[in-house]
Amino acid sequence: MAASALFFGISANLGRAAFIGRLHLFGSTIAPVPPLMLAQSRTTIAALVLFPALWLARGRSAVRMEIRDIRDCVIVGILGIAASNYFYYLSIQRTSVATAIILQYLAPVFVLCWMLFRKLQRPTFSRVGGVIVAVMGSVLAIGVVSRTPRFPWLSVVTGQMHFDLIGVIAALVAAVAFAFYNVFGHHLVSSHNRWVVMAWALAGAAVGWLFIDPPWRIVAAHYSRSQWAFMALFSVTSILVPFAFYFTGLHHLDATRAIVTSCLEPVFSIVIAAVALGELVGNVQVAGILLVLASTVLVQLESQRNGSAPPCEPME
Repeated sequence: MAASALFFGISANLGRAAFIGRLHLFGSTIAPVPPLMLAQSRTTIAALVLFPALWLARGRSAVRMEIRDIRDCVIVGILGIAASNYFYYLSIQRTSVATAIILQYLAPVFVLCWMLFRKLQRPTFSRVGGVIVAVMGSVLAIGVVSRTPRFPWLSVVTGQMHFDLIGVIAALVAAVAFAFYNVFGHHLVSSHNRWVVMAWALAGAAVGWLFIDPPWRIVAAHYSRSQWAFMALFSVTSILVPFAFYFTGLHHLDATRAIVTSCLEPVFSIVIAAVALGELVGNVQVAGILLVLASTVLVQLESQRNGSAPPCEPME
């Protein structure tokens, strides 16, 4: 699970670099890729890679599913994967990475509220505390708060956050979509191979994108070879590789604990940004990193004690 968070962190930095024109590939600077195209190419290329791979590795029967399950995968793909990807990237473009990540990581709270409302989980101290600490730690780790010169002991929201209304709404929608496919897709992963579910969900997202951004519009955009090369590489490193790790770890985590553990993503994002982009980490951010790590330990300990069964996986 931590390995998947690392790759998601790398992907977040690659996406940010693609938006601001600081991405270099094969010795040349790649022109910015818009959020819609990055989200669309990410899922479409991954689906085009995954389906043939499953077919060649396991045969035609490997991708067979009942019609109703394919329908549910398509719903997860469109309302979960595609929606969370696009609105997350839109929020980054309209506001800032900090705002987008913070609001998206309210998803654990949404999942927990749903689980408690349906009485699918008990409101234990460790579970509720783990979610709260993870959200608080993410806020600190991303650097949204800092000490003021007048009151160095007090942490407050800084002026670095830009609250564009559309961007904030987009981030909240991304958080809802992120929580949705954790809950709705539970029965799919419980009864089918995780790679098959992922393939059909990605295919559903890819088909959904065709209605929003049809091929002739993509052709008219005249993306360069370097942009297509980046989008192809990005689809593999941001989906196929981290999901392989995520699905493996998910066998030992339920929906709430899985998303709490995924809060390691902003931690890795900050560390990678400090090394690769020169964005240094302050004391408050270090405190946030420690809180996030502590929350994962807290939730994992309760998982070992209770031995609860895991539902479905989140997909970033």
